[in-house]
Amino acid sequence: MGATMTITRATGHYVHKADGLYLQFDRLFHAPIEDVWYSLTNPTAMLAWIGTYTGNPSTGAVRFRMSSEDAEWQNTSILECDAPHGFHADIGEGEDAVRVFCHLREAGGMTTLTLGQRLRTPADATSIGPGWDYFLDRLAAARSGSEMPAWSAYDPGLVDTYRALHVPTGAQAPDAARGH
Repeated sequence: MGATMTITRATGHYVHKADGLYLQFDRLFHAPIEDVWYSLTNPTAMLAWIGTYTGNPSTGAVRFRMSSEDAEWQNTSILECDAPHGFHADIGEGEDAVRVFCHLREAGGMTTLTLGQRLRTPADATSIGPGWDYFLDRLAAARSGSEMPAWSAYDPGLVDTYRALHVPTGAQAPDAARGH
């Protein structure tokens, strides 16, 4: 018998928010909200799927590092936190900062995680989309004790799917909509 094949698919979609265009992802977990929150915010639990951080989040700032070999520590500003329901953060500083959010919602013994990253341009989805699909699938695998997915299934596999995503018309100012 061969190994079971995991079908990797693109799950991100565009969402317009007040501060820009986001690529947003949803995952459903058969677990209480506090348990999923722990996987997202405990530095030791995070090591299993994405990376870790040092510092005290209650100060509004930590240093975060992804678990890839060449990743460097990045200053991270916690802009908003409502444990265990969600947070907004800027990873990095200045023009290079990456705005992310996580929202958690529990109902019927299941928790929905909604994660989003603000895009500089829609073209950023070709790298950001496969990356978040990969890390969110790693989160699911870490929580279930399953085998970790291979990066090669996401890039280049999902790049064309994200390139073809249609950017919905957002709540633009009338002048901006007419001018382009």
